[in-house]
Amino acid sequence: MLHWLAEPFQFAFLRHALVVCTVAGALCGVLGVYVTLRGMSYIGHGLSHAIFGGAAICAALSVNFFVGAGLWGLGSGLAVGAVSRRRIIGADAAIGVVTTASFAFGIALLGLYTRVKQSIDATIFGSVLGVTNGDMWLVIGVTIVTGLVIALRYRVLLFTTFDPDVAEVSGVRTARVEGLLMILLSAAILASMKVLGVTLIAAALVIPPTIARMLTNSFARMLWLSGVIGALCGLVGMYASYHLDISSGATIVLVSFAAFLVVFLATKGAGLKKTAGLHAH
Repeated sequence: MLHWLAEPFQFAFLRHALVVCTVAGALCGVLGVYVTLRGMSYIGHGLSHAIFGGAAICAALSVNFFVGAGLWGLGSGLAVGAVSRRRIIGADAAIGVVTTASFAFGIALLGLYTRVKQSIDATIFGSVLGVTNGDMWLVIGVTIVTGLVIALRYRVLLFTTFDPDVAEVSGVRTARVEGLLMILLSAAILASMKVLGVTLIAAALVIPPTIARMLTNSFARMLWLSGVIGALCGLVGMYASYHLDISSGATIVLVSFAAFLVVFLATKGAGLKKTAGLHAH
């Protein structure tokens, strides 16, 4: 058993990957609480696809990936917020329009530039082989900053999550708060993309908070519980990925889904009913 646990630590890139998967799982789990309670579960899927478009542009123009893709993803997130606030169309439709257009732009570039196709595969599917020491510290840094922002803006984020209209009337600048959340989401997706990939990162934002919702009716407990669940799923998924020789992103998501099934069956789905109490907070 000890040999099974210690074996991955023989390789530097796997040590980095274990840290990245665990920390990124916690990061996505915490941010996912705000995403799911806002009824915007599709935003993780959408923003990751939008960032894919930015990554393709960076590869085509030989621009730094993190700078270019990050700015592109942030711009897409702010565009989604601006469109949905006009009340003409819902947030889900705004996400679909803006982010799928960005993704399509990236696909178009794949056909035009050979170097884009060569450099973008890991972005789509995720790969532990590309995880570096710098990637590890990037994820840790984004997680620390996110934790500090949530701690400092806890009440404002809580208020705008449950009742943005009343928050606006009460003097809260909801547009700025939504922009702040989009910045945090874009940074988290960008930092986690090398391991999870574009196609699976949405699951890391949705499954842990969904499990947490079935286990508690307290928003504060849901926040830290979702982070713990995300971290454990990332750690266990990375170990399983190494020993089974399966894609890291896919394995982490399957471990998360298995945890969801266990909790759902154990609570017989009744845990979801308890979350009505969240809105009373």
